[in-house]
Amino acid sequence: MLFNSIEFLIFFPIVVVLYFACPYRYRWVLLLAASYYFYAAWKLEYIFLIIASTLISYIVTMLMVKPEHQAKRTLLLVIGLVSNLGILFAFKYFNFVNDSLRIVFDQFNLFYNVPMFQVLLPVGISFYTFQTVGYIIDVYHGQVQPECHLGRFALFVAFFPQLVAGPIERAANLLPQFYEKFAFDEGRVTSGLRLMLWGMFKKVVIADRLGLYVNAVYNEPAQWAGWPVLVATLFFAFQIYCDFSGYSDIAIGAARVMGFNLMENFRRPYFARSPAEFWRRWHISLSTWFRDYLYIPLGGNRVPVPRWYLNLMIVFLVSGLWHGAAWTFVLWGGLHGLYVVGEAASRGVRGKLTHGLGLDRRPTMLAVLSGLITFMLVCLAWIFFRANSIADALLLFNNLVPLDNFTELNAPWADIVNNSAQEMALSLGLILLLVTVDWVQEQYRPRPFLWQRSLWFRWAAYLGLALAIMNLGITEELPFIYFQF
Repeated sequence: MLFNSIEFLIFFPIVVVLYFACPYRYRWVLLLAASYYFYAAWKLEYIFLIIASTLISYIVTMLMVKPEHQAKRTLLLVIGLVSNLGILFAFKYFNFVNDSLRIVFDQFNLFYNVPMFQVLLPVGISFYTFQTVGYIIDVYHGQVQPECHLGRFALFVAFFPQLVAGPIERAANLLPQFYEKFAFDEGRVTSGLRLMLWGMFKKVVIADRLGLYVNAVYNEPAQWAGWPVLVATLFFAFQIYCDFSGYSDIAIGAARVMGFNLMENFRRPYFARSPAEFWRRWHISLSTWFRDYLYIPLGGNRVPVPRWYLNLMIVFLVSGLWHGAAWTFVLWGGLHGLYVVGEAASRGVRGKLTHGLGLDRRPTMLAVLSGLITFMLVCLAWIFFRANSIADALLLFNNLVPLDNFTELNAPWADIVNNSAQEMALSLGLILLLVTVDWVQEQYRPRPFLWQRSLWFRWAAYLGLALAIMNLGITEELPFIYFQF
């Protein structure tokens, strides 16, 4: 079931009404049934994968507290990790590895006849797998106690607002909330609905509209060069931001309506002043997951410098692979790894250069310059993320670099989408609106803004967003980009 669908528009109010009408001791049953129905609306068979992952994680963590010998606890940890990650590998990565091995064998004229696994990728499998893996590791290290109530643990794995695209929650944050008795709170409900409205606006009005232009260029890379490629790349940067952060806003808002607090997943990432800061603002739940469960166990930065750089590269390469079973995603992750390693390695040189140019005495100029450079680096990496293949990505780079390709100033809106000039103006206006809202939120973060003080402003904003969704939104129910991961 999509958030941007009529089904969800009916489903969510019914669940909320039943939730607050239901006696406290049965609420977990209602939410679990609603979550399984929400996921089964895509494909009924895949509900059994979530149940399998839930049972495996529940059993190994319950057994983990009994053995006195560390070796037995470690064995249970291995069983839990291998089982969950094995399911993820089978459904998401087997064909990728199989196809890669076939290419290698073909290069040496060796026979290779392992068949492909003919199965659709289960929606959101990477998200709930990482959530259960994090829980198992936390129990193993004694950071959380194992959840004895199977039903509430199943709800932790399958909680419908964040089931298919995060945030990837931690047991210490979400599980205790299933034991709290939340009463109907008008302020909290209003805040949640407001966040859901803004998230829906970002998805169906901004992201899906920008996607029309992006798809036209990136799906036919040989036909476009210069301005169209540049504009499509910039548009994709905002498309994926609005698409993914829009989902997170709806998820966090939906949970908030019922009283639950999910972790922040985006913090205005395009205002970052360095690649490392970008990853502290973008998909925060995944970034912190890799920090805690991969980067720190590898040694983090508490190792010799070469090993530190290797740790960073490993994390970003794995992060790229997490996003998709394709070499384009691996290269995208590797490119970000090079950004972060380069940032760390050049800290001294950049400090001297900044001082030599006098930028250390002009902090505003330095912040703007650093932000623009970071944004450009991120946009270049997005080419690999969005391209359908490495060949397409290289072709797009080739068509983007020569200055001769930018001689036709009217090229960005020529015959790319219907009513291209009007669509271009509208798209640019929507991006300007988004950047303005993000800038205001960034500036007024520590103190209340007009949103909290003016009733007329709030209701005008609500009405404007609702009218924009109805009149400017893309009516086709397009899946969220991160559903494929």
